[in-house]
Amino acid sequence: MFVLFVILTRVLEIYCWILLISCIFVNLYAFGILDSRNQIVWKIGVFLERLTEPVLAPVRRVLPTPGGIDFSPMVVLLLIQYVLQPTLVKLLYLSMENGG
Repeated sequence: MFVLFVILTRVLEIYCWILLISCIFVNLYAFGILDSRNQIVWKIGVFLERLTEPVLAPVRRVLPTPGGIDFSPMVVLLLIQYVLQPTLVKLLYLSMENGG
């Protein structure tokens, strides 16, 4: 059970980093710092979008976008940090308490 907890925790940490990198990438792209015609930049953008969109799209449908600002990555990061990870810790504690 402990190994599963460690794996899930690491996956959530890696996904948080992917979300942050994706946000930075989108902003660099939006401000014209990255060239969209560059094939490597385009492939990185597609890769990051494929990793983040399945999680961000449902949040975007629920959240309003005041002033055109997308708050969905921040909401997902907060959910991971303050809901999912503490829930995993509680589940691990309960399973260890029950002898599992």
